[in-house]
Amino acid sequence: MSASYEVRDGVAVITLNNPPVNGLGYATRRGIADGVDRALADPAVKAVVLTGAGRAFSGGADIREFGSPKAIQEPNLLSLLKQMDNATKPVVAAVHGTVMGGGLELALSCHYRVAAPGTNVALPEVKIGLVPGAGGTQRLPRVVGVETALNMIVKGDPVKSEVLASLPGQQLFQKIVDGDLLAGAIGFALEIADARPLPRVRDLPLSHPNADAFFQFARNTVKAMAPQFPAPARCVDCVEQAVVNARSKNFDAGMTYEREAFVALMMTPECKALRHAFFAERAASKIPDVADDTAVRTVKTVGVIGAGTMGGGITMNFLNAGIPVTMLEMKQEALDRGVATIRKNYEAQVKKGKLKPEKYEQRMALLSTTLDYAGLKDADLIIEAVFEEMGVKEQVFRTLDEVAKPGAILASNTSTLDVNQIASFTKRPQDVVGMHFFSPANVMKLLEVVRGEKTAKDVLATVMGIAKTIRKTAVVSGVCDGFIGNRMIEQYSRQAGFLLEEGCTPEQVDKAVEKFGFAMGPFRMGDLAGNDIGWAIRKRRYVEKPNMRYSKTADLLCELGRYGQKTGAGWYDYAPGQRKPIPSQVVVEMIEQHRKELGITPRKISADEIVHRLVFSLVNEAAKILEEGIASKASDIDMVYLTGYGFPLFRGGPMCYADTVGLFNVVQQMKRFAQNPHDDASFWQPAPLLAQLAADGKSFNP
Repeated sequence: MSASYEVRDGVAVITLNNPPVNGLGYATRRGIADGVDRALADPAVKAVVLTGAGRAFSGGADIREFGSPKAIQEPNLLSLLKQMDNATKPVVAAVHGTVMGGGLELALSCHYRVAAPGTNVALPEVKIGLVPGAGGTQRLPRVVGVETALNMIVKGDPVKSEVLASLPGQQLFQKIVDGDLLAGAIGFALEIADARPLPRVRDLPLSHPNADAFFQFARNTVKAMAPQFPAPARCVDCVEQAVVNARSKNFDAGMTYEREAFVALMMTPECKALRHAFFAERAASKIPDVADDTAVRTVKTVGVIGAGTMGGGITMNFLNAGIPVTMLEMKQEALDRGVATIRKNYEAQVKKGKLKPEKYEQRMALLSTTLDYAGLKDADLIIEAVFEEMGVKEQVFRTLDEVAKPGAILASNTSTLDVNQIASFTKRPQDVVGMHFFSPANVMKLLEVVRGEKTAKDVLATVMGIAKTIRKTAVVSGVCDGFIGNRMIEQYSRQAGFLLEEGCTPEQVDKAVEKFGFAMGPFRMGDLAGNDIGWAIRKRRYVEKPNMRYSKTADLLCELGRYGQKTGAGWYDYAPGQRKPIPSQVVVEMIEQHRKELGITPRKISADEIVHRLVFSLVNEAAKILEEGIASKASDIDMVYLTGYGFPLFRGGPMCYADTVGLFNVVQQMKRFAQNPHDDASFWQPAPLLAQLAADGKSFNP
């Protein structure tokens, strides 16, 4: 059993023990149910205390049982909560650490609740496209009020126990226990052991003075905030039903409504996509041939080479995590600019109230600077963020090889270059790894961890652990030009260029892609990143891959000096100091002239064709990446695009979306694209893996 039972001073103590967060899997539910039955049958037991072992009361459902028969095996969660409701002796939930989802619903079904300070309380089901499914929308409003409960349920974010305990009229916690929680809970249980009738949350009154207006306002708000997600609106409906049914004292009707909403949402593509992303993020940290118990290297100090935009952003990640950083530049002015930018970023957070002034000072105190590589000799991890040119990287790594201490991890922030070649510049290739941060590095969640041929397993394990410390989603990539993300985006960009030649404007393409759900279309993205970056890559491609065809529109744009926002003009025009894109007549005329030179008669292109040429170009290249072993699983590719490239979360990533469409349908669409005389027919030959999966009726993500 994943729950233990003992009696202390006439109080039965049932302790959930299912690491890491006491998930409510079948064995745990069975242990709780058996423990309650045993306590109720024992005349010597006056009350029951339900608590959790380790660092949490319960994080809710056991994710290892998602989708399996065990998730609904009796006693299921609803049956367990009914048992608590009907208990004839007082049951006290003693919560600490984390009480979330089903764990909170379990606590709400107990007669009383006591909490340790700092406990994180949440109903986060909305984050995976669901409403709480075991009475959360019906019980929470009764103990903290309609508005607080709805806010918690719609956002899904944790709230501290002491904050909730301070609410006027709250009945969530009867006591906040400083010190020994279990001793405090047992003492409280003995105090109320003989109190009757036993209080039940389901019996508490519930109302709102302006219910109709409040719920309409709430609906309008969630529709504006999350138009693509059905779950937040259903959360509003469920809480409203709690209020409606409270008038007629029909708690069970509200429970039925909530359950029906839960089941309906479970079948939506948005919910499936969010659940896929939830599991994909956890799976990304698993490397097939690197065991979970692989010993890791100690990283207490970090060196960063380069104080520019990337170097400064990388540095902030470590300062935020409380890790000292030494930043290296070749000139004092560059160092000063870099430090000033970091200060400016932190000061903006302080001004917005997102960072306390003392935290800002603590972080800056962790930063030191140097003009000499010798200043990095004691660093445990050194990350270079210098110019993306192999000759520059060679100079840096040859110097690091001479200076860095034995066992130091040497990382390159390269976005496209060969990590194996970079490692060859040292006598310690086993210590070299790619750590590709995304700009702005202090904001973007993605970290591509590039595994060289000789990168040691303990280096990989260490870097994956560091990624968690600095709150990044790390995905392992093998070595190839562009790794996972940039290799795929190149094909996406090629298709965007062909669409311009065939009749689209940049605005039309961007609008179609953004309506599909991307954070930004390809041309707005190019203007933000700098069109000259892509230009430099294409110049290299013209030499390395002379048979690969590109639209020349992007080259023509750069020849006009229109590099994007940094020059005030790119695919769009920009007013001084503004980031809002303004359609450019100059660009439209440039594209039209280029079409004439190519002899292309423009045609009307639908939004559907725009979206699927772009998205399926990602999918086909990703299938090749999987075949080559550059990515170990399709869900890793989805995580790259969800966390680094603005792919719509509600679609689950390119591979998840392809699975949703059906790979047979994807292949059929690609065949139609191949018939377009102005497209690259050879590219639309389905990758062998994609073709095979489609033929077998299978999907990328099992």
